[in-house]
Amino acid sequence: MVGAGMASFLFIAGLSAFDLPADNPDGRLPVSPAVLEAAGGSAKGKVNWITLEEAYERVQLQPRKILIDLYTDWCGWCKVMDRETYTNVNVAEYINKNYYPVKFNAEQRQSVRFANRNFVFVPRGKSGVHQLALVLTNNKPSYPTTVFMNEDLKVIQPLPGFMKAKEFYEVVTFFGGDHYKNESFENYKEGTFGKLY
Repeated sequence: MVGAGMASFLFIAGLSAFDLPADNPDGRLPVSPAVLEAAGGSAKGKVNWITLEEAYERVQLQPRKILIDLYTDWCGWCKVMDRETYTNVNVAEYINKNYYPVKFNAEQRQSVRFANRNFVFVPRGKSGVHQLALVLTNNKPSYPTTVFMNEDLKVIQPLPGFMKAKEFYEVVTFFGGDHYKNESFENYKEGTFGKLY
């Protein structure tokens, strides 16, 4: 699903646990996933999803980017991304450390208050779509879509489609590390990413 169009997604930017081996070289002791989660960390390959309302509250106290996974219950690729991409250790750890991760059902019927605005479900035929999903995708909902927001709650980029873990890791680090402000994704992927990760 992602490939040749990957570079083009960057041009629309600006829209409004781990078990360490006993013989590890740095001498750290293994940390149990349960202990790490209780301390606010993440278990191996587990994103610590929160609600949109919780993300908004946390941004007020400690600014951080927000990653929103827009999904629907019927979306097969959403389930594959949950199973194969979000469980990748590098992806999960990076997201937990650098974003407030939110899962948002684009067809949920409950109203949501976010950034001092109310968003409601909009019926369409036999189903419908949530108003917030329309706002986050610039009225072009597709699932899954990953929405990246900056610390000021402005959309950096909605990125539609399934992505494999390696590609997604490049993307979350590109936005998470603010590299999108200084270089194209292609330059980042071919140079900076390899030097940093």
